Amino acid sequence: MLRAELDAIDLKILRELQEDGRITNVDLAERVGISAPPCLRRVRKLEEAGIIRGYRAILNAPSLGYDLVAFCMVGLKHQSEADLKAFAARTRDWPMVREAWMVSGDSDYLLHCLAENLAAFQDFVIERLTAADNVDTVRTMLTIRKVKEAALVGL
Repeated sequence: MLRAELDAIDLKILRELQEDGRITNVDLAERVGISAPPCLRRVRKLEEAGIIRGYRAILNAPSLGYDLVAFCMVGLKHQSEADLKAFAARTRDWPMVREAWMVSGDSDYLLHCLAENLAAFQDFVIERLTAADNVDTVRTMLTIRKVKEAALVGL
């Protein structure tokens, strides 16, 4: 399903689900201005097309003891396809890395990290990240506070 195949109702459904993934089908249908059965069919079609990939709870990290959010810019010594894939695979084994992006520019990867505290993050950077095969440079950025949180796709 391409964006051109999405009509205004589909886009409304996607906006509403990004705001509240637990909304009932009846409430969703009411918000987008259609009856419940066609609304459910549309949601299922969006799921089957892979436009809706899943549903998640958004957790309050500090209330669970994760007080530090940091970003790491990682430069590799070599950027062959095999080297890039190997590093990407390694990030999947690091629970502290919540998101990993291959990027262009001065670095090869941008890692979004969540840690219990500064000591745990420092241990990860020193013992795991900088010690990893093919890692050349690591620049870290500690966050001060989140100033915006929005749905991942702005429709």
